[in-house]
Amino acid sequence: MFGPEIPTVTVNEITDSTYLLDVREDGEWAAGHAPGAHHLPMMELPARLAEVPTDVDVAVICRSGGRSGHVVAHLVQNGWNRVRNVEGGMQQWAAAGRPVTTDSGAPGQVV
Repeated sequence: MFGPEIPTVTVNEITDSTYLLDVREDGEWAAGHAPGAHHLPMMELPARLAEVPTDVDVAVICRSGGRSGHVVAHLVQNGWNRVRNVEGGMQQWAAAGRPVTTDSGAPGQVV
């Protein structure tokens, strides 16, 4: 075993009450993101940790699930216990037919 197992959630298990945290870079976010998601690039997480809620279910998403898995591990190590990695990331989100939008409300794409 190489460390604790990363808790996961599927895109279909994410509800409107889930705090969806998108940790992709600015350009990826601008191209398309899940409606209602909160953007916090992975590299900014240490300085902005207080922005991530601890009292609700948090699902962390990136393009494919790798970066978000690292973020989930970091959050768990720092006391978050209601945080999960989104399996397959935004690629799986789009493949499942979930909406992808831009800040202007136009249809977006996963890059």
